[in-house]
Amino acid sequence: MSEPTQSSAKLRVLVPAERIKARIDELGRQISSDYSGPIILVGILKGAFIFMSDLARVIDRPTRVDFMGISSYGNSKSTSGEVRLTKDLDMSIEGLDVLVVEDIVDSGVTLTYLIHLLSQRRPRSIRIAALLDKPDRRMRPIKVNYCGFEIPDEFVVGYGLDYAEDYRNLKDICVLES
Repeated sequence: MSEPTQSSAKLRVLVPAERIKARIDELGRQISSDYSGPIILVGILKGAFIFMSDLARVIDRPTRVDFMGISSYGNSKSTSGEVRLTKDLDMSIEGLDVLVVEDIVDSGVTLTYLIHLLSQRRPRSIRIAALLDKPDRRMRPIKVNYCGFEIPDEFVVGYGLDYAEDYRNLKDICVLES
């Protein structure tokens, strides 16, 4: 069976764009009230770039942004269990408040690895903001401090999330149905 292309795939809207925007506004207000000083937003590439962009604009605190690339999926719909660092931070986070911005928390394998790695760099604090959380898939315990939406165990694309590098440009979060 051939893999679906963006033009031929069957998509079902799970979270429409209007709900995404409203929830990000709420998260921005909550984050702004929880921090008293500057925040370093660390976006996890590639999926979190749209979420982080929108979130950064609604946080009412001085922010800096940096990115990390972490991979555990490749072109598959499930994690390989092996985590690779594909891009490291460009700045030091020592003594600073770090907010890791992730598109989706699934198994917890990638974020467990990432939090351990960042903790060794001695930031003042590390918290996690995730657009989506799939707790039913959790293999490792991880605390999401700021969650956009808890979703069922379905494969989703859109709003930065992809399948084999396609679908990131969709405004809604959609279930990719086979």
